[in-house]
Amino acid sequence: MLNLKPEVVARLERVLSSVEMLLPRTVKPVDWSSCYAANWRRHSFSGYLEPVRVTDTTRLEELLGVEKQIEVMEHNTRQFLAGLPANNALLWGSRGTGKSSIIKALLNEYAPKGLRVIQIEKEDLIYLSEIFSAVEDQPYRFILLCDDLTFEPGELSYKMLKSALDGSVYSPPENVLIYVTSNRRHLLPEYETDQRGGMFVNGELQQSEVMDEKISLSDRFGLWVAFYAFSQDRYLDVVRLAVSREARERKVEIPLTKELEQEAIKWSHDKSKRCGRTAYQFSKNYVGRYLLAKQQG
Repeated sequence: MLNLKPEVVARLERVLSSVEMLLPRTVKPVDWSSCYAANWRRHSFSGYLEPVRVTDTTRLEELLGVEKQIEVMEHNTRQFLAGLPANNALLWGSRGTGKSSIIKALLNEYAPKGLRVIQIEKEDLIYLSEIFSAVEDQPYRFILLCDDLTFEPGELSYKMLKSALDGSVYSPPENVLIYVTSNRRHLLPEYETDQRGGMFVNGELQQSEVMDEKISLSDRFGLWVAFYAFSQDRYLDVVRLAVSREARERKVEIPLTKELEQEAIKWSHDKSKRCGRTAYQFSKNYVGRYLLAKQQG
């Protein structure tokens, strides 16, 4: 036996503690038969899939104003579930218009048919190959979701995603699709100067090299699905649905009056936005105030 001095033992214990902190956590594999969604959690030099309980109950039929977008995404997802050709998708456009809600509703609709979702942050896209390896032998179909994604030029995660979409060694297995939501059509900031440097070839104006590079990532998504702010009439339709849903969950009846509509319009003006998120936030406020006033008599 080694006869080590106490100070040496203490130093070795500190070193071992530091090494343990760097090692990946020992976690059980996700039981995908009962778990419908997971987050990728980074730890030191690697990471792991952490099961999450799905609490969002949004259904596709509850999403108003985005019927065409739902149709495109639902068809693509159904093809994917059936083992047929399907595309990676970029859902882009105005904030709060239902991009993320559609993905959640698709999971609620098709989880019983084998759909699963893995959410990943932009910084963790460098671990794509590890995530693919973790699920490629599973008998389920996975949507890899990167929500609210934007890049700055030169980021490593940008290059990794580009490689995955391009079918390189980092390409996803056949049971994984990549769905991305973003406020930016090309996922990168755009400037007036980006358009400069184009040239005419055979009478046609070609993109500048800067714009070619910015388009190169978004162009690798087979589907571009655009989202826009609502008209006032459509916004009020969504408000009525949201208020009715909140009231139904609390087993009360709330009349859908003209006064409610006027308050909803004012709320959208204060928010400077007519969209599903604004309608949902208004419904929370309105129903909460209605119930509080009723309790106070």
